[in-house]
Amino acid sequence: MRSLSEKVAAIAPSATIEISNAAKRMAQEGVDVISLSIGEPDFDTPAHIKDACIEALRRGETHYAPSAGIPALTGAIAGKISRENGFAAEQDEVIVTCGAKDAIYEAMEAVLNPGDEALILDPAWVSYEPCVRFAGGSVRHHPLSVGTFQVDDTLLEAVGPRTKMIVVNSPSNPSGAVLDWGSLQLIADICRDHDLFALSDEIYEKLVYGKEHISLASLDGMAERTITVNGFSKAYAMTGWRIGYAVAPRPIIRQMEKVQQHTISHPTTFAMFGALAALQGSQDCVEAMRREFERRRDYLIPALRDLGYATAPADGAFYAYVKVDGDDMAIARSWLRDAHVAVTPGTAFHSPGWLRVSYATSMENLEEAVGRIARV
Repeated sequence: MRSLSEKVAAIAPSATIEISNAAKRMAQEGVDVISLSIGEPDFDTPAHIKDACIEALRRGETHYAPSAGIPALTGAIAGKISRENGFAAEQDEVIVTCGAKDAIYEAMEAVLNPGDEALILDPAWVSYEPCVRFAGGSVRHHPLSVGTFQVDDTLLEAVGPRTKMIVVNSPSNPSGAVLDWGSLQLIADICRDHDLFALSDEIYEKLVYGKEHISLASLDGMAERTITVNGFSKAYAMTGWRIGYAVAPRPIIRQMEKVQQHTISHPTTFAMFGALAALQGSQDCVEAMRREFERRRDYLIPALRDLGYATAPADGAFYAYVKVDGDDMAIARSWLRDAHVAVTPGTAFHSPGWLRVSYATSMENLEEAVGRIARV
């Protein structure tokens, strides 16, 4: 057989695979494993969203759609951004994608040339770096401030001659931290001064507790250089629907649309009508899920601290980021082997010495998991 792609071969598999596979094997063998590693809401998609999708199927919305998404949805997204996120967006500045991850991949392909550098703030979601590398770019990692998980002046020192983009994620996966105005303003200043693009991943924007979510593109001069990525997976419990979107200046959206035309063509037609119902319907379901996540957070963080574990500021998303002494991979294996609790090691997020604990599960499971962790 001839050699395969060197570019893909150079990208390491996710560091979470070992723990995930081990947990699945144990469950198949009948072991009662509590998974606190999953990054998806444990709620069902609200009924009115499912009904809209079913109705779309029944009336025959099963054919090709415009590559950027059905006009009703791109228009609704532009309206949502203009109302809620503090910057103006036009319909032709929106593209609907197969999940937020697809939007991130397309943005990297649209903006980066081979050799261009993306600056990623750690701890960082596992797929940012592979998306950069698929586009031929290189990555420089820069840690957020220890303790606060905010941006400080050292970020300026990380900007190099090849830097073209800064990747921002607030609220953060994995830490749950929400970047404050000062952090975002520092990022904006650096982008303007060095003529950089920013990719702002805001998929957890609706899951914030006691803090304010600020869109990076709402800061002065940033709408013209920011790709704002969002979607329906987290806020509306629609992970399997694979519907996300990006809002960016027209030239970037046109580039992303070309990538989409030659890969996926467009997201699933009838699923987009469900997403439209999500935006246009009552948002009470979003708030109900947010309140339940907050209730779980308010239990889990103090419970972990009672066990002696420090955590990152858990102001958003549905993760507790737990500081551990020693090898986080070994500790994650120990929790799985001895406590039958699956968590994600921080090594996967470029921050060894931490564990990501998801509270996207029932309170009963969380209480049982804390008891098991205490015993080991």
